[in-house]
Amino acid sequence: MSAPSTGGGTAPTILIVGASRGLGRAMAADFLKRGWHVVGTVRGTTRTDLHDLADEYPGGLDVEHVDITEPSHIAALRDRLSDRVLDILFVNAGTTNDADTPIGEVSTEDFVTVMVTNALSPRRVIEALQDLVSPTGLIGAMSSGQGSIANNTNGLREVYRSSKAALNQFVRSVAAHQADTGRAFVLMAPGWVRTELGGPEAPLTIEQSVPRLVDVLVAKRDRPGLEYLDYLGRTVPW
Repeated sequence: MSAPSTGGGTAPTILIVGASRGLGRAMAADFLKRGWHVVGTVRGTTRTDLHDLADEYPGGLDVEHVDITEPSHIAALRDRLSDRVLDILFVNAGTTNDADTPIGEVSTEDFVTVMVTNALSPRRVIEALQDLVSPTGLIGAMSSGQGSIANNTNGLREVYRSSKAALNQFVRSVAAHQADTGRAFVLMAPGWVRTELGGPEAPLTIEQSVPRLVDVLVAKRDRPGLEYLDYLGRTVPW
């Protein structure tokens, strides 16, 4: 297990919850290139792209297993990381339903799955792990520009939009509870990126989004309080 990140010239540490592939895996790779120590989580027990990345950075990347929709898994992860000091806790979780399904035909099961995965579970993770974050560290979550109520001009993807708007409210509540601390909080909108979730028609590649997104996260540590930002550091309207 790597040394804590505070003091003594040791590398800063980020925990990325949801790093097996896509944006999360790319974030892990970018932080490693910058000299950070990374703890990344995967949901299952099979080998993932994150395990391959760990092989490239021996000692620099620790892979943890957690299904954040299971509260007992979150508690177990908290116990395993109890001696860590995190500079950044970032929850990257996301799923969606069939975007073409009219809202009146969306099943309750699909609605609950998206809401639990995208909103409730990240909030539970932050609640459980926030005390591991340095008092001057950063707590963040992967939101979306579609979580902006002000920017909803086409009315599409209602379930996904609603889940990200709910996530935004949850993180805003966390920040309000800690308004008198020096912690920074961020909700990130990575842009429409070509991932399994974003689809092949997305205009941005991972290589265009993630390095800039990481720049924003690193800079945000110096600004306490909550911001809702895109991958270029621009404020997203609530």
